[in-house]
Amino acid sequence: MDRRHFMIGSGLAATAALMGSGAIAQTYPNQLVRIIVPFSGGSLTDILARSVAEKLAAKWKQQVIVENRPGIAGVSSVAKGPTDGSQIMLTSNGHSVIGVVNKNLNFDPIKDFAAISRVGSTPSILIVPPDAPFKTLAELIAAAKAKPDSLSYSSAGVGSSTGIAAELFRHLTQTKMVLIPHRGLPESQISIMRGDTSVAFTFFGVGGDLIQSGKLRALAVTGKSRMAQLPDVPTFAEAGLPEFTYDSWFGMLAAAAVPKPIVSQIARDLAEALSDPALIKQFAAQGADIASSTPEAFEAELRSDAERYGKLIAMSTDGAAK
Repeated sequence: MDRRHFMIGSGLAATAALMGSGAIAQTYPNQLVRIIVPFSGGSLTDILARSVAEKLAAKWKQQVIVENRPGIAGVSSVAKGPTDGSQIMLTSNGHSVIGVVNKNLNFDPIKDFAAISRVGSTPSILIVPPDAPFKTLAELIAAAKAKPDSLSYSSAGVGSSTGIAAELFRHLTQTKMVLIPHRGLPESQISIMRGDTSVAFTFFGVGGDLIQSGKLRALAVTGKSRMAQLPDVPTFAEAGLPEFTYDSWFGMLAAAAVPKPIVSQIARDLAEALSDPALIKQFAAQGADIASSTPEAFEAELRSDAERYGKLIAMSTDGAAK
């Protein structure tokens, strides 16, 4: 084949590929879509995913189901799974640092995924046992500094959203506490209620009822303003730690090999779903704000978080290993 025929053939092939991708996007989805949640049922990510799935199913006129596949196996199943958009994932900002916590992953948490969109965010809430001797943030910090490693802190796993919040707190306050990881926020909260653990972070969507009923004591929230559901709980800035502002985000990802036209369509349809007043109300009831984004903006956020929080988690895990 001479150069002229090769170039014409290559051009036709590229055009056909582009047309094929466009055709795929126009017919997407033509089958059941699974939203994988790499957390257990009852987690805030799970709750929000089910609300989103309902709206997307109505938009697509196609069945959309949520499957809980907790842990690395669930994330891997998306990275290595179908590339036709029939399987996507709703996860949290802990995704950006799982490569730091787990050194032997069979996937890259950034390169092996296509960012679709941010979905929402929520502040974290610092909680202690209801009968804890410290009733304010200042008293907690003073107690932790007075006797290093005398207090313990819990999270829904190292590298989880609440785990990142805990490490930020320790870093900013220069306190030393013993880490006790759990398999989810419900388990972490039980540990706090029993008094087995001194401190933890949670979300209103998971621990709000326990806080409001007095089974957990909230000392501060990481948002820039107080939560409407917990008007008596100060922000960290109000409690004396103004540099601590942190929101956990929730976002949608697909396997990196999913065609870009499909990723773009999911992002557009998701943005439309997230503008629904009923969905906004459902998120608000869980203490979460809706916030969609373009795939490009969300990918940039993933990379930024991997850099920022990855270093923090690395210091934490290195310290724990010594």
